Amino acid sequence: MFSLSLSSLSFLLPILIYAAVATASTQFIKLPLLHKTQHPNQNSFSRSHPHPHPHHHRHRQTLKSPVISGAFAGSGQYFISLHIGSPPQPLLLVADTGSDLIWVKCSACRNCSLHSPRSTFLSRHSSSFYPHHCFQSTCRNLVPHPHPNTCNHTKLHSPCRYEYSYADGSLTSGFFSQEIITFNTTTAQQLQFKDFNFGCGFHNSGPSITGGSFNGANGVMGLGRGPISFSSQLGRRFGNKFSYCLMDYTLSPPPTSFLVIGSEQNDVVGVNSKINFTPLLMNPISPTFYYIGIKSVYVDDVKLRINPSVWSIDELGNGGTIIDSGTTLTLLAEPAYREILTAFKRRVKLPSPAEPILGFDLCVNVSGGLSTSYPKLSFELVGGSVFRPPQGNYFIETSDLVECLAMQPINQESGPSVIGNLMQQGFLFEFDRDRSRLGFSRHGCAIP
Repeated sequence: MFSLSLSSLSFLLPILIYAAVATASTQFIKLPLLHKTQHPNQNSFSRSHPHPHPHHHRHRQTLKSPVISGAFAGSGQYFISLHIGSPPQPLLLVADTGSDLIWVKCSACRNCSLHSPRSTFLSRHSSSFYPHHCFQSTCRNLVPHPHPNTCNHTKLHSPCRYEYSYADGSLTSGFFSQEIITFNTTTAQQLQFKDFNFGCGFHNSGPSITGGSFNGANGVMGLGRGPISFSSQLGRRFGNKFSYCLMDYTLSPPPTSFLVIGSEQNDVVGVNSKINFTPLLMNPISPTFYYIGIKSVYVDDVKLRINPSVWSIDELGNGGTIIDSGTTLTLLAEPAYREILTAFKRRVKLPSPAEPILGFDLCVNVSGGLSTSYPKLSFELVGGSVFRPPQGNYFIETSDLVECLAMQPINQESGPSVIGNLMQQGFLFEFDRDRSRLGFSRHGCAIP
């Protein structure tokens, strides 16, 4: 088990509109991913270890969801809008490729006047809500996250209880349940999926899931590699592939982008020839994560002296590098981070701000009025592809006229490095689990 920071920053990000499309040949459903911002912190989610995903049927339909940036609530996440229950209740979930469990804040109230609208899932108001029994095979998929007392042998109908803890002591627990999820399409159709498994969290505590970094969120949508994740459950119907774009929060007006579950035939015309691929690596100790292999790092086309072992997964499952939409900043192994930081400090000649910015080792004052140009950063990946993020992905405005290097050293020696959602902005990322590869491209994100 490894914990990753849901750290966040104080900038405003666009809010996109929920939309959906359905055509005669292919279905498209668009859910908002909301980016939320706050000051950086080290509150951490404890990432689960999934189980090998089951066989997926190769359908060619596609579920397509709008990706939305959610600065309105002030955190550092992207969200998806999901409708759960009968009648459907709209909720906003953190889109997280670094975990499997889908869970929402729940209430068993009968008189729910004390709850603000859309703040929690009201299980008693849904006619289709069904908590799994503790002896069902679905409950066993929660290992190692069932509640310690999930099966009470003194009761014939003990529900399947889950308990999911985080590194800072945060905890969500409740019933692992089944529901109907609904997507409204722009053609006035409704697409429903039954037997959708999720955690109904009746007890949620701790700063990671009740503090400022979680403002506006009703739960977490796990998109990891395990069988209970959102991408796995819907992947059984739509194919074993998903993709998304996390749009640049600085763009105005905000462009619409999408989370796509399945393999879309015509969504990225002209992109396939421009997409780069790198293998997705497996770590048996942490099979939830989407690992990629980094060979080298360059600053202004100068290769940094980083020992390749810094990026490798050792025999105990430690190390490696993962792609995580649920972490804001990019977190790097200490030796790699120090080399990158030193290289930038040598090349960036702008003055430092009057006061240090908490959580950042390199910040500059950009009050000169001229456009700022930073050194070029690039990652050479296994397979020969090169990831070249624009400077806005690794230097961000943290306060008025102050910009900082949006990276931090990983705070666990054994933990993987993390390519966070800021570094991913403006790229189409395609997670192809059948071929075990990650595709990425600067083309194909913005949809007219």
